[in-house]
Amino acid sequence: MQNDTGAADRAARNEASADVIIPYKETPQAELNLHRFDAQRDSDAPVPAIAFFFGGGWVSGSPTQFYPFAKRLAALGLQVYCAEYRIESKHDTDPRCCVTDAVSALRYLREHADSEGIDPDRLAAGGGSAGGHLAASIATCSGLENPSENSDTSYRPNALALFNPVYDNGPGAWGHERVKDYWESFSPLHNISEMIPPSFVVLGSEDDFIPVSTAQDWKERCEAVGAYSELHIYEGMGHGFFNYGNEAFDDCANKLEQFFKQLNWI
Repeated sequence: MQNDTGAADRAARNEASADVIIPYKETPQAELNLHRFDAQRDSDAPVPAIAFFFGGGWVSGSPTQFYPFAKRLAALGLQVYCAEYRIESKHDTDPRCCVTDAVSALRYLREHADSEGIDPDRLAAGGGSAGGHLAASIATCSGLENPSENSDTSYRPNALALFNPVYDNGPGAWGHERVKDYWESFSPLHNISEMIPPSFVVLGSEDDFIPVSTAQDWKERCEAVGAYSELHIYEGMGHGFFNYGNEAFDDCANKLEQFFKQLNWI
């Protein structure tokens, strides 16, 4: 899982570059940035936005993984941010820091919505693999916020775009041994409530880390609390199949665009 973004990173660097790099958080290990792709705008009205979190098992990875998605969505009128966050290989941190940074990223965007020209009530979170876990976590879990931040500013996203997300961290599921001391407050699947926003999920039927039954469980639990949840299973596909350079990339991107059209965001 830790190497599932390498090909996407290389391709993305050749195909796209961010418009602006924005520092959003100072940590003891490093300054963290948001890589912004500016929305194509028809007016000065605030636009919807999404923050993407890269995959890599909470250990490795790069924001460039989602550059190709960012380029496409920005052309359709979303402002897109590809977020840096602390990872074990680079910062010697544990998975809780990853979630804490994702919380900070969403809070930063809401607090700077006016200057960024974005609508704070149409702010999505997305990601792949462990990055999908981060997006799902900030929509469901509590207790990993930075106490120095303004708790009056919500970090909950208004929509989720999840690509083979590791959103079950319970016993027997991926990542459990690393988070077993706090999994009950860390596993998105086990913290779904009425606050869950609409979610878009893609998963390969042959994923080595997330069984199809987990994705179906997520959808059922979301619908049980009255939330919309969209699930696309790609037959024969393994982990990371959605990345740029793979045959399913265009179809995944098209389906994500349709999801945002259903929300009337684009």
